[in-house]
Amino acid sequence: MKTKEIPVCGLGAVQARFKADPGSIKRLFFDYATGRKIGAMCKALAAARKVYRCVEAPELEKIAGTGHHGGIVAIVEQRALRAPTPDELRTWARERAPLLLLDRIGNAHNLGAIARTAAFFGVNHIIVPHHPQQALPGEAAHRVAEGGMESVEILCVKDLAVFCRELAPHYCVVGTAVVGAKLLKNFFQSRKAGDARPIALVLGNEEHGLAPEVAKACAALVTIPGSGRVESLNVSVAAAILCWEFFAKSR
Repeated sequence: MKTKEIPVCGLGAVQARFKADPGSIKRLFFDYATGRKIGAMCKALAAARKVYRCVEAPELEKIAGTGHHGGIVAIVEQRALRAPTPDELRTWARERAPLLLLDRIGNAHNLGAIARTAAFFGVNHIIVPHHPQQALPGEAAHRVAEGGMESVEILCVKDLAVFCRELAPHYCVVGTAVVGAKLLKNFFQSRKAGDARPIALVLGNEEHGLAPEVAKACAALVTIPGSGRVESLNVSVAAAILCWEFFAKSR
């Protein structure tokens, strides 16, 4: 079966992919200015007998499918998303590895920004549902992630609510909500002292938030306090604040 290919744009994203998995780059295109910065990459592609060349701006934009290509486009194999195994869940919990779950995040730019945040705070695994509304890794997500997509593994589960319930013995599953949720400080104050489970944080859809069945499967719902002038933050901004609170602040 032919592997699906996608463009990865931007010097940071392309360099990160090359460092993580050089063999996944099938073809490389760049403008003159960027070509002066990627000698090692071109040498490796030449040794592997792969196409790499400097092209004019109109052709680069056509190859990228966007004008926001940052001067370089790598055509790469799109990685298939797999589901986590029960053994992995137990291992991650034992190692107290943070988990980030996304419930139908539909905007690819938000997915990329969240992946960048996850990489920054050392979150290695992002779980998404197999759902038509869920954005998946593609050109836009890779570009916005600025290489962060290569530092995290995105896994896919059939039903996120079921997965949350499967996580419960190993993780304290915390969802986000605008109404009917505890303030962050109240959550930390009320969490049982004997609950040593690490946190799995669940972020909801940009417009509708968490699906009711996902919210019900969470051990707690939290909200970020604000001025009240607007109802909520962009989900990628909320992800950054919450990753700091749950995964980095205690370090």
